[in-house]
Amino acid sequence: MTPRSQPTGSLPSVFRFAPFAALLLLGACGGSRDPSSLAAPRNHLMGVDRSATGGDDQLQGGVNAYLWRGALDTLSFMPFASADAVGGVILTDWYQPPASTDERFKIAAYILDRRLRSDALRVSVFRQVRQGGEWVDTAPANNTVSDITTRILSRARQLRADNGHSDN
Repeated sequence: MTPRSQPTGSLPSVFRFAPFAALLLLGACGGSRDPSSLAAPRNHLMGVDRSATGGDDQLQGGVNAYLWRGALDTLSFMPFASADAVGGVILTDWYQPPASTDERFKIAAYILDRRLRSDALRVSVFRQVRQGGEWVDTAPANNTVSDITTRILSRARQLRADNGHSDN
């Protein structure tokens, strides 16, 4: 797979977890950025308008607004390559953890449904390592996708609860 190709879901199954654990910890820290200060510009740039919500938890176009916002919040430490609120697709650009000069990550998140359910979210993680001056595709740790998916779902549920809805 080349860095620009679409995800195929055929990633090998055995990988290291430590580098990605550091990536998740860095994302959880968030540095000195105030997430609330990022909400309006990010929403404006991606075409998300608060008036576009249909019902309690759906964006116009059929994706769950809490899953969408949860994915944006969870992945906000990475640069976004594109985000389509109507189609429910978030693609990050390559992210290189500050502590590592020889690996980088890219994530694709797909919101597939209007309901806040685990099967309404699909996450693909891509990892490359530098070998001989070239970036080579390699797979992330086995639990990387499930860890990111869990974080997105947790954030979406938190947003829903904060908005006065019970989690059924």
